[in-house]
Parts: sequence; structure tokens; C-alpha cells
Amino acid sequence: MFEFGRELKRIFGAQGGWRPARDGLAGGDSALLELLDLSLLRNEGKAADVAAGRISAKDKPQRRLEAAIVWREVARRSGDAATLRKAAAQAEAAATAFDRDRRPDGWARARCEQAFCALLGAELFGEEGLNAAAEIAFREAREAARGGLAAPLAEVGLALIEGRRRMSLGDAQAARVTAARFSAPIAALQALTRRCSAAHLLIAEARTLRADMLAGWGARLKDPDILQMALNEAADVADGLDGAYEPLAHARAAALRGQILALMGEVSGDIEQILEAVTCLADVVEDMARDHSPLDWARMQAALGLALQILGEATAGERAFEQAVTCYERAGLVLADAPALALRAEASNGRALCLARSAELSGDLAVLDAAEAAFKIELAHRRAGVDPVSWALAQVNLARIYEARLDITGKDRGERASAALALQAALDVFAEEGLRSFTLIAIDAMERLRVRAVPRDGI
Repeated sequence: MFEFGRELKRIFGAQGGWRPARDGLAGGDSALLELLDLSLLRNEGKAADVAAGRISAKDKPQRRLEAAIVWREVARRSGDAATLRKAAAQAEAAATAFDRDRRPDGWARARCEQAFCALLGAELFGEEGLNAAAEIAFREAREAARGGLAAPLAEVGLALIEGRRRMSLGDAQAARVTAARFSAPIAALQALTRRCSAAHLLIAEARTLRADMLAGWGARLKDPDILQMALNEAADVADGLDGAYEPLAHARAAALRGQILALMGEVSGDIEQILEAVTCLADVVEDMARDHSPLDWARMQAALGLALQILGEATAGERAFEQAVTCYERAGLVLADAPALALRAEASNGRALCLARSAELSGDLAVLDAAEAAFKIELAHRRAGVDPVSWALAQVNLARIYEARLDITGKDRGERASAALALQAALDVFAEEGLRSFTLIAIDAMERLRVRAVPRDGI
């Protein structure tokens, strides 16, 4: 899928004297950004900034909007908070320059871009308050839009926010009603495909978001029908994309299909379905170019790790857990430099769980000893004041190893107290850093310790 992108990198990226064209490689066409790897995409962002700041620029608001779109994609692939803030600032500048009264459609599109930046921030960093900011921006964009992309994009954003908000409370019928809200804006985008090259990919992204939302509902409700709806949507999106010219969108949809298959296998207990999920995700990961989108690569490694973890639980297979640990560690290679990402917490927690389950299945305390020693070495090399998040994550992982030892031996030789101490130290850091997703993981672990009644050795 990524061969064309690799060829572009060979032609442009390998030439030390090459500089971005006057307005970049994409020339303002966001559909072409799919073909650029992260390095070329950063160059594209710089070229877009230059184009927006040029005195002779004919339409500076539009140039600023194009720059915002490029920088948001850079943030989406890298997980860099500073880049995301830059994208949001460019979108805000574009909205100011458009002026709601003079150019309402341009203003609405810029507000949509601001909203999508907020949604991305909520997804990457677990900041729920950003969803509220995005909702306000989408509503304003919908009211101002007279035509073009802004109105359907705002409707897609509002449907997604509603779906995520209702997921914790709603039932299967609510999931279907929320999913149906996507149909009208997707149809509106479809009507724009002939005169807007970006509409095709926007449709694919909207449908992928709907499939992901349905997968979340189905996993929470353990509802195979909703999961099947999500699977059909993701598979249809992947089949409708050309992996040569839309590699990232295709890889994201294909990976989502694998994740949904794993969830369906977990709900039904169908091992063949879980194996199909593992194969699907392994194929996507094998073809995925890490330098094209490091964060997508890490996310797919973590998804493969989760699928292998589900396989290990279904088959009680120690080997599956060992392979899952390898996948989580690969994801950690990318995520190590982005401590605030919610995905890092998920991957780190998954790795610790798989290490513990592997030891529980084998009954081999030596595995736990090795894992405990590794986490203590990590703690020794990381100082809480220098890298507090990494230090706190190591504390959470160490606590999980103590939990596993309690489960295996059935005796408490101080492990509960040690685990509680480690988790409390981690909670203090997560609360200070404002990392909600990490905090929830630590709180869940504290709750498990509280309800577990393990007699102390000799009592």
C-alpha cells in the first residue's frame, strides 16, 4: 500500500538539496497528503506556512486553512501536542481572516477545522473538556454554513460527539439511532465528490468514525449485532479505498476491521474469529510503513497486541501472551517520547497484564521475578522529577506484577502493601499532570486490591 509514498520519499526526501515547492507538493489538495510520509508532510506544513505568510498571497485565509489541515495531520501521525496547538492556531487565524459576515462558508470550514483539532486532542490526550469545545465550534459552523463541506462536516462531528457521550448510558437502540445520524451528512459529502477531491476521503473518514463508534457500543454492551454492523461498515470502507493512493485511510479501516473481529471473537468465544483478527492485523502491520505515520504504526501494534491478548485468554496460551508483549513493546518504541498520550497508558498497561498472565498460566514465579526486576531497573533509571509520567507508569506496572504474585501464591508477603504504595505514588503524579486515562487505570488497580481478600502468609 505504501509503495508510492516510499517512491516519493526516495525522489524528494533523499535529496539533501531539495526544498519544498513554492506551495508544497500537495498544492493545497488535502487528498494528496495521504501519499506523503511524516518527514515530507512536515515540509508540506512549512511550505503551507510560507504560502500563507507571503505578501503576494491572493487568498490568505484559505492558505491559513490549508496550513491548519496539514499541521493537524502531522499531529495525528506524530502525537505532538505543540504541532496540534499550531494547527488550532492556524485554524483560528483563518476563521478571523475569513470573517463570518463576509465569507460565511470559509469561516464555517475554519471553525470545523478548529473543532477537529479539539476532537483530536481529546482522543490523543484524554482531555474530555475538548469535546465540549469542539461541540460549540461545530454548532456555530453548522449555523453559519451556506454550502460546501462545512455543513456536513459539522454534522459528522456533532453525531460523533453525541455518540461518545451517550455510549456509557445508552442501549442498542440508542446506538442505531446515533449511527443513523451520520447518513445525511455522508450523503451530502457524496454529492460533493465531483467538484471536491477531498470529499472522497472525508466520506471514508466519516464512515470509519461511525464504525469505530459502533464497535465501542458493541464492546460495552457485548452485542454481536452492533459489532456486526461495525464490521460491515469497516470492511466496506476498506474495500472502497485504493491502498496505492489512499494508503493511510485504507490501513486505518483495515486495522479497525481486525480490531472489531477480535472483539466479536471475545464476545462469542469463537477462536477462529480471533485468529482471523490476528491475521488481519498482522497483515496491516507488516505492510504499514513506520516512518509514514509513527502513531498509526504504534496504534496498530497495540491493536495486534490486544488481539493476541484476547487469543491468549481464549486459549489459555502462554505463547500468545508472549507475542502480545512483543507487540506492546514495539508500540512503546514510538510512544516513549510522548508521555501524555492515552495510547501509551493503554500499551503499557497491556504489556504488564500480558506479562502477569503469562506468569499465571505457567505458574513460573521466575517470569514474575524477571518482570519485577525489569520494572525496578526502569524505575532506577527514571527520576520522578525528570520524567514523572514514565516513572508513574513503571509504578503501575510494578503493582500489576505484585498482584499477579498474590494470585499465583495465594499468600501475601507484603505484596498488597507494596502494590498500594506504588499505585498511590502513580496516582499523585497522574493527578498532578492531569492525565485522566492514566488515572483511571491506577484507580481500577487500587479497587482490585481493595476487594481482593488475600490472607497474609501464616495467618
